[in-house]
Amino acid sequence: MSEADFLAGYDPAAFPRPALAVDLVLLGLRDGRPAVLLLERSQHPHAGRWALPGGFVGLDETLDKAAERVLREKAGIALAHLEQLYTFGALDRDPRMRIVSVAYLALLPERSFAEALDGEAPLAAAILDVPWAGETGGPVAALSRRGEPLALAFDHADILALAVLRLRGKLDYSDVAFALLPEQFTLRQLQDVHEAILGTPLNKPAFRRRMLDRGWLKPTGTREAGTSFRPAELYRLARPR
Repeated sequence: MSEADFLAGYDPAAFPRPALAVDLVLLGLRDGRPAVLLLERSQHPHAGRWALPGGFVGLDETLDKAAERVLREKAGIALAHLEQLYTFGALDRDPRMRIVSVAYLALLPERSFAEALDGEAPLAAAILDVPWAGETGGPVAALSRRGEPLALAFDHADILALAVLRLRGKLDYSDVAFALLPEQFTLRQLQDVHEAILGTPLNKPAFRRRMLDRGWLKPTGTREAGTSFRPAELYRLARPR
């Protein structure tokens, strides 16, 4: 039998297939802490709980295209850098049926994060409470504006925990922190991002020396405006992300 003959007689329903979905971790900073954009579910299952923006992958879509569509339709964000985080496939992660989800991570600078909140999508910002140090790993909580833990749908608490762990792991060797900054930034802003992700204060002289020695930063020749103190020098990433 030729391959063409085999494919012509193949039955796609011969094996049960799980549904495939994407979920987006849209992460930024608020009040010096990592924060994420969530949607309150209005339908079962988990009605009334909070969830990451997500959706099913169409048969004619790639994973990346499905993530971009969810980004537009459910988060109201036209463009963001999306990267795959992890595939979540626990048998009981969704009570409806077997659903495998590919989680994506998007880091949003302050302006993009604020614009998403002010858009038409009913998004809410939740502060991430990370009780573990370094790359220990473990559960995280999503807190409301009043500091109350939000009930999260499905396994989205696990997705958020892995997103924080991945960020902390990449912080020291990659330029991931710059995705949370405007195009031009001060060294203080760069340190604020690192401290927010790591959840711990850093030594100012040592941090600045390490950042400058890497050759990642390029002075812009300008200084920040609108400050009552001596304006700090502005930098930009020496190479495009």
